[in-house]
Amino acid sequence: MDLWLEVDDDLASAELAGVPGEQDVARWADAALTALAATDPALAGELELAVRVVGEAESRQLNHDYRGKDKSTNVLSFPAELPEEVLAELPQRPLGDLVICAPVVAREAAEQGKPLAAHWAHMVVHGVLHLTGHDHIEAADAAVMEPLEIAILAELGWDNPYDDDEDAGAGADSDAARPAGSHE
Repeated sequence: MDLWLEVDDDLASAELAGVPGEQDVARWADAALTALAATDPALAGELELAVRVVGEAESRQLNHDYRGKDKSTNVLSFPAELPEEVLAELPQRPLGDLVICAPVVAREAAEQGKPLAAHWAHMVVHGVLHLTGHDHIEAADAAVMEPLEIAILAELGWDNPYDDDEDAGAGADSDAARPAGSHE
């Protein structure tokens, strides 16, 4: 997998504390894709993923523009939606873009009493699952997505991110942004 990691130049140095490097982000995304490739061979090929780390203002603006929600959020996912004939011509399949808000991730980790790196890993895995069509708004969808997240994170050595998390499951604020027709 080819990964492009971009960190917003406008983030304050305090907001940059704990932001993972490209190697960690790639390892977390690869773990998710490896788990998913067992049932979806298309995810076993050469893939591209872009991850942008932003502050609250940009996250809020994107969340407003694409989801109609006027607040910053932890992760937004923008799946690559290209026609099959275009994909067939590309050397690598673009998976999509993740936009992760560093201050929100740090705040959530602190509020939930989780290691910051564990929450970053969760947000990357969570975002990759959204890029591959998984969701958690409906209980049936959450019953598929959350065990995948838990298993992938366990494989990476992290605890269940939903232990003692009252916001987990159906009805939780979805973070999948779909510019071409939102699923919400």
